[in-house]
Amino acid sequence: MKNEFYQDYKERVMPALQKTHGYKNPHQVPKVEKVVINTSVGSQSDVKQALEDAKAELALITGQKPSETRAKKSIANFKLRQDQAIGAKVTLRGDHMYEFLERLIKASLPRIRDFRGVSPKGFDGHGNYTLGVSDQAIFPEVELDKIKRNIGFDVTIVTTARTNEEAKSLLSEMGMPFSDRAKKPVAAAPAAEPAESK
Repeated sequence: MKNEFYQDYKERVMPALQKTHGYKNPHQVPKVEKVVINTSVGSQSDVKQALEDAKAELALITGQKPSETRAKKSIANFKLRQDQAIGAKVTLRGDHMYEFLERLIKASLPRIRDFRGVSPKGFDGHGNYTLGVSDQAIFPEVELDKIKRNIGFDVTIVTTARTNEEAKSLLSEMGMPFSDRAKKPVAAAPAAEPAESK
């Protein structure tokens, strides 16, 4: 049983992108390859406990066991030792990836307070998009009364697109609410009083 979000990509998004960009071959149409969710707790005072909390939250949100990420080098100012576990990450592919994207786009992002869309500046020039989530409470799976600490995540969506434009149109078609997608008319500010000539 294929995920509905994936079916929508196959049946609606692919033809729309082929039409927009004039792809001759369906294999040229960009697709999402994987989604990487990572978090770092290196700045927390109790790193070990913070890491356990972060791993538990990540597993809850993604339905997959996170792997630990380690410091590449020692930095005395940050009390970091080389190879110290300072974060966790999950890499999602296939059905898990589409399920996560569907929940992120349709359920989690709209729960952000004063949400006006995600920044269109998160592209890296190679068709990948990174989005920062400052609070895990936007995910419906997280029970608010069980949150021990605020854990921020980076969600990186890796696509096969070659340019930022292609990646952006792929994610827009899939429903990603970019803040510049639909420019809302700005309420006209009251006109300044003309300065009286003396």
